[in-house]
Amino acid sequence: MSIDLHFTDSGGGGTPLVVVHGLLGSADNWRSHLKQWQRRHRVIAVDLRNHGRSPHVAGMGYEAMAEDILALLDRLAVASVHLLGHSMGGKVAISLARLAPSRVASLIVADIAPISYGHDHDRVFAALRRVEAGKPTNRREADVLLAEHVEESAVRLFLATNLERDDEGILRLRIGLDEIQEDYETIMGEPAGEGAYEGPTLVLRGTHSPYVTDEMLPVLREVLPRAEIETLEAGHWLHAEQPQAFQAAVNAFLERVEA
Repeated sequence: MSIDLHFTDSGGGGTPLVVVHGLLGSADNWRSHLKQWQRRHRVIAVDLRNHGRSPHVAGMGYEAMAEDILALLDRLAVASVHLLGHSMGGKVAISLARLAPSRVASLIVADIAPISYGHDHDRVFAALRRVEAGKPTNRREADVLLAEHVEESAVRLFLATNLERDDEGILRLRIGLDEIQEDYETIMGEPAGEGAYEGPTLVLRGTHSPYVTDEMLPVLREVLPRAEIETLEAGHWLHAEQPQAFQAAVNAFLERVEA
């Protein structure tokens, strides 16, 4: 059963651009990009289940997460969209494109391939659990707790976007961490659906990221045969590390698709 996702909608005409964040992210992380895209498009940004301001529910399967977005598009009476997803959100986007190709006018996948990956979030989960137990009352305290498990300041800043202050002044996690960890194997697995999405596709990858290597491209092209591959000088968070290049690549692709 689908759930009612939290979302933002800029309004306007034309085919909307739907933006789907990655694991432990939210629509808030894309705020600066959304402002730019809203100059040209109607932009809808979602918080996936167990993320941001959306409900916490059991199950992180890709078919279920795709169905959540399809249900939102139905409520908004949107027939088809340009669909952009980063990381886990890219797998959600691929799943939706395979399950309901008529609803996806074009697909943009940021630094993820349609394959299974190994475990690489253990220290991140440990850091979030440390914050949960430590009950910080300010951002500095939260950062000290996160730093016990995560050295990179940029990663700690990203994780801290999941904190919000409760009525007692304590910074609490707003994500469904229990639900995410319980279904982590599914998150790291392959997207849902079968066969290929035959629509226009852009795959953006980072030169310093291990998520879309040359060795993965044959499998990627089986699922996304029309994929244009563009590589940015960045790591996995390429939209944050190279925002202007990321914007330019997405805008140029959408202009070609809509021409």
